[in-house]
Amino acid sequence: MSTTSQKHRDFVAEPMGDKPVTALSGIGEALGKKLEEQGFDKAFVVLGQFLLLRKDRELFAEWLKDASGANARQAGACSQCLQE
Repeated sequence: MSTTSQKHRDFVAEPMGDKPVTALSGIGEALGKKLEEQGFDKAFVVLGQFLLLRKDRELFAEWLKDASGANARQAGACSQCLQE
C-alpha cells in the first residue's frame, strides 16, 4: 500500500475544474513556473499531456522530467495523481 500526500488526497477528492498546475501532487512553485512558461498553466492541460501519452506513467514521468526538471519522486507523484 502506497501512501499519498495531503495535496494528492485534496486533488483527487474534488473535480479538477480550473485548478492551477501547482495543485498537482509533486508540482511546487518552482516546477509550476517552468511548466507555466511552456503553456502548461492548468492541471487539466497537464492531464491532456498525460492522456496524449496514453496514460503511460513512465513515459509521462520522463516528459515531466524533461519539461520541468522534476525528479523521479515528483514525476511519480504527479503521474499517480493524474491516473487517479
